[in-house]
Amino acid sequence: MPVNAIGGEQLSGIEEESDIYEAFAPHVDTANISVLTDTPPGKKPNLKTFQDVQSLIQQGKKREAKLVLRENSWPTNSPIRSQLWPALCSQHHVGKNMLDGFYWDMVNQVFGTTELPEKPIMLPPFVDSTHCLPYHLTRKGRAVADRVVSVLGYACPDITYSPTLYPITAMLLHFMSEEECYHCMASLVAPKDKVFITQTKLLYEVTWKTVMQIAKKHAKSAVLYLTRLCPGQKSERIFMDWCWWILGGLPFPHLVRVMDCFFHEGIKVLYRVSLAVLILFHKHATATNSDWDADTIKNDIDNALPKFCKNIPVSPAKLLRTAFSIRALSSTYISRIFLKTEMVLKSKSVLSGSKQMVRSRSSDNLPTSQSQVNVQMMSHTLTIREGAHSPDVRVLSMGVFPTQAIKSKVCDQDDLFTLWSWLPVRITMYQPVLLYTTEEHGCSLTTFYVRVEQHEPTLLMIKTCNNEVFGAYCSSRWFERNLKDDRGQRQAYFGTGETFLFSLYPERAKYPWVGIEGDKGLGHASELFMAADSKMITIGGGSGQAIWMDENIRFGKTDRCQTFNNPPLCASGDFEIRVLEVYGFVGA
Repeated sequence: MPVNAIGGEQLSGIEEESDIYEAFAPHVDTANISVLTDTPPGKKPNLKTFQDVQSLIQQGKKREAKLVLRENSWPTNSPIRSQLWPALCSQHHVGKNMLDGFYWDMVNQVFGTTELPEKPIMLPPFVDSTHCLPYHLTRKGRAVADRVVSVLGYACPDITYSPTLYPITAMLLHFMSEEECYHCMASLVAPKDKVFITQTKLLYEVTWKTVMQIAKKHAKSAVLYLTRLCPGQKSERIFMDWCWWILGGLPFPHLVRVMDCFFHEGIKVLYRVSLAVLILFHKHATATNSDWDADTIKNDIDNALPKFCKNIPVSPAKLLRTAFSIRALSSTYISRIFLKTEMVLKSKSVLSGSKQMVRSRSSDNLPTSQSQVNVQMMSHTLTIREGAHSPDVRVLSMGVFPTQAIKSKVCDQDDLFTLWSWLPVRITMYQPVLLYTTEEHGCSLTTFYVRVEQHEPTLLMIKTCNNEVFGAYCSSRWFERNLKDDRGQRQAYFGTGETFLFSLYPERAKYPWVGIEGDKGLGHASELFMAADSKMITIGGGSGQAIWMDENIRFGKTDRCQTFNNPPLCASGDFEIRVLEVYGFVGA
């Protein structure tokens, strides 16, 4: 097979390339990688550089970038992908960028070390073990892929079934570091406006039924041909494996070029390539000199398309040209088929009483999917692991396969989802951390300050002995109780108008600062947000205190106050504390 070592020269400006495999990451076994090029021998390809693509993305010229990615057949060993793929993935990132070292902190929390374990890593339950495709990763590379997927499982507990997630992780690792790969995958699972990786059984089923529907219109001859060979339900079964024609069947150079486009455009690229596979398969199978006869195909119909893909008789460029030249296959049309199929399947599951393919709850009220990740950290399937951020602070990591699963002792997950929707949107991007709980750290205001005072913001949740649940979002550090004014006097009250009160049981309600609407002339009593000393803490003031707790964090009282114009947060006004929990937010 001809090997072209020119692709890298055009991109890097280097006249000679000493190692045609230097574009790959260290954990890749290059021995069996075929380096294909669509450029005739002796002719230098006129390929775009990474800077060309990056410039288009930065200018918001997505259509122009799409055409460049489709048309530029960078060789498999081109060094462009080490920059290109991370850049393509990062444009889909939702929320705040991850802090430096975030991934390794997560690795430390999940595994207790950043060293690769010698024993195999137990993969999350959403992984399909039959499709953990390593491609050309070495043994170490496969362990790295296992670790990335496992950490992603901890970070995204709402992923319940995602067989394509592992192969896509493995593909990324051929051209980048472990940390970069994690950031790319986190960006690909987060978007709501564009699908890259399905994350539930329902949506996995929706995708193959969508492919089947659009194939009946846009690869009609191929579908009719397959239907004649396997009448009845068997033809439907063929489409269940549609994504494995691509991810498990195509030669590596073809798959790399498909990924160039996929990381920009999303799953619709895979839809188009699957149709191209059908069209090319039909054309090849029905050709007069074909080595595929109807009986051979019929006797092994389930493996016909994967076998065809493994020895596909066209170049990567021809495959993509076939895929992208299918007319009238718009994103709008695909989305319409997808949504219609999803609605039908959801209706069937509700009518049949089967809930196994449907997510346990809707999270539409949350600002982003990252918020959903973070609220899951605080309750339901959380695993306490020693955190790396500060001494003796426990970070709540999502336990997809929990070992010490606990629930918040103050409120249930439904309450937490409601509370999360009330937080400032920027705060929902951060990882929650349990700073203090009376259940574990005892009932002492001194301990409360030691563990909490340097964190900003904090979330206080109180459960009374009468099972009332209420609390406050406190916008400033509790350490500010020690700050002095210009005259050397300690300030009685501190905090900002972002502070708010809430009640979760028996009533759900949020009580924001009365000045949030911008009203003027409310007076000093409307700005008494937080106060504290060695004997008590107070939230809200003016004609009463919204929340007051004693130095033993045992007894408290609640009144209406002018700062929040709230009713008393529990019926009697006085309360005895059963549990107090205080959360901070890592990196806020």
